[in-house]
Amino acid sequence: MRKTASGVFFGELKRYYLWYTGGFILFLLALSILEKEGVPRIWIGYLFMFATSVLYASIGLLSRTSDVSEYYVAGRRVPALFNGMATGADWMSAASFISLAGGLYVQGFDGLGYIMGWTGGFCLVALLIAPFLRKFGQYTIPDFLAARYSGRHNGNLVRMLAVVATVIVSFTYVVAQIYGVGLIASRFTGVDFSVGIFLGLASILVCSFLGGMRAITWTQVAQYIIILIAYLIPVLWLSAKHSENPIPQVAYGTVLSKLSARELALERDPKEQQVRAVYRKLANDYDARLKALPQSWEDGRLDAQRHVSDLKMGSASLVEIKSATRALAAYPKSVAEAQRKWSDARTSYLARAMPPTPFATPFPGKDAAESDIKRNNFLALVFCLMMGTAALPHILMRSYTTPGVQAARMSVFWSLFFILLVYLCIPALAVLLKYDIYTVLVGSNYTQLPAWVSYWANIDKLNPLVSIVDVNRDGIVQLAEIAIDGDILVLAAPEIAGLPFVISGLVAAGGLAAALSTADGLLLTISNALSHDTYFKVLDPAASTQKRVTISKLLLLVVALIAAYTASLKPGDILSMVGAAFSLAASALFPVLVLGVFWKRANQQGAIAGMLTGFVTCVYYMLHTHPTLGGSGAAQWFHIAPISAGVFGVPAGLFAVGVVSLLTPAPDQRTAALIDHIRSP
Repeated sequence: MRKTASGVFFGELKRYYLWYTGGFILFLLALSILEKEGVPRIWIGYLFMFATSVLYASIGLLSRTSDVSEYYVAGRRVPALFNGMATGADWMSAASFISLAGGLYVQGFDGLGYIMGWTGGFCLVALLIAPFLRKFGQYTIPDFLAARYSGRHNGNLVRMLAVVATVIVSFTYVVAQIYGVGLIASRFTGVDFSVGIFLGLASILVCSFLGGMRAITWTQVAQYIIILIAYLIPVLWLSAKHSENPIPQVAYGTVLSKLSARELALERDPKEQQVRAVYRKLANDYDARLKALPQSWEDGRLDAQRHVSDLKMGSASLVEIKSATRALAAYPKSVAEAQRKWSDARTSYLARAMPPTPFATPFPGKDAAESDIKRNNFLALVFCLMMGTAALPHILMRSYTTPGVQAARMSVFWSLFFILLVYLCIPALAVLLKYDIYTVLVGSNYTQLPAWVSYWANIDKLNPLVSIVDVNRDGIVQLAEIAIDGDILVLAAPEIAGLPFVISGLVAAGGLAAALSTADGLLLTISNALSHDTYFKVLDPAASTQKRVTISKLLLLVVALIAAYTASLKPGDILSMVGAAFSLAASALFPVLVLGVFWKRANQQGAIAGMLTGFVTCVYYMLHTHPTLGGSGAAQWFHIAPISAGVFGVPAGLFAVGVVSLLTPAPDQRTAALIDHIRSP
């Protein structure tokens, strides 16, 4: 039997990517040999960054196109298996690759909310959204909503609201990815963090700028292969090291019991208690300063000035004078700044004064009420991440690239499969890393700290990613003396495990691939929403296909530069930025997407009310409860953290769609026929 054209295409893709995988493994072996021959580590890092960037750029160049269908949806001919790999890479963002294991390390059981929410969200995509979007057969999410809710009137208001939501959600998410790019590039090339961001941006633009979705799809398949290899090697090695079993999903239960015993021993250690007492005293000192404001700020400023003057007039060394001058320069410039800085310092010291939280204990708290609050926040986070996943525009757009509805369903299955290959390793990696640090680093001598500590401490000297200070001056590292940013743990995992530096370069390449793949998809989503849904559909419907693609490319460039600049300002940690994007997507888009498919009575007025109500509720809650945005934790409703604002936004949006739709005329027959069409088998 002769193969169909799609079968031939699928066979060619398999052959190309098998050759690519073999070539990448040979590349790793070659770099390992170079490292053994004494090639400096910095050059190994350069080779990894250069080789992978050139690879992605080459795919982008080979896939360049000006065809609208190819640029927006890859010609709707991506096989389900490869679309699943591309979606897996698109999904495996900097948050998943870099921050999830670090979040579990820091938060313990509570960090599982991210894995459960994101995985459950893909089930919602498969059941509620993806097949129906593919059957509808448009280019963007605003396209679907505008057609579904146009009714007797023009659907441009619904379209523009969807565009605004898409841009805000995707921009918030892409800033987190570019932040991850800067973190990786600065660590493995030695350049400044901000410079690393713009170097990574060049790799993003070559793919998305030239070939749109076609280039991004084939690049993301290549990136997924690197992501998988990079994540598996360290976790397999650590598993074998600590349990003599190389299968981490099986081994980490044994290591978890060892970790629990180690946590108990550290909690009772007199040296640890001594260090925690020091931090408790420091927290009390800041508390006293805060209570004595504004007088304490004025007294402290005068003392700092007097100290500098005394040193200059005396016989103090230049080092002492410089240190005192820096302390004076860093002193709060106003009472309001002192209030903020001293409150942050008090909170930080109080946290470090607490004994280690058992990793395997769910919802730990000092009493039942605090434990209940943590449980409620866990469930709220899972809810928001699930709803947000089912409404993320850059993920839903991938359902448009498959040949048909059945392929869209299979694509989601393969997406889940490829994501779980990595996700099932994340809890194991967090446990194995924590056990390694608790047993190897804790208790070591300050004169023999491992090299990775100084490497990561020097990347950002103003806000060190790793800090170990001998608080009780006994020359031995105590757990309470260690402060590690969760975002660097996966990147540092090979060095922590004692693996060759070439594996560190591989993990960096994997993290870079994860951040770039997601950033590519997000930037294309933003530019398509602005060019296709705003420029073409609203401003200039007569625009030629060439002009539409050109406008999309120019907008993509502008948005990328703005996002890179925003990321260079370091607006927050990766997980918190990503969490905000999911709550916004869930609140603004999930109600109108789901009701648009499953409730014929939903109409244009209801959709407008639902998007506005859900979005405004979510943003209002974030602004009034997030300290960074000027809010206060005291303003929280039911003690729900601002990252889970969608738990209020989604019900508000659903309620608004339902009530307003019932109070206004029903959709016309054309809309009813459209719904019947997309829901038909």
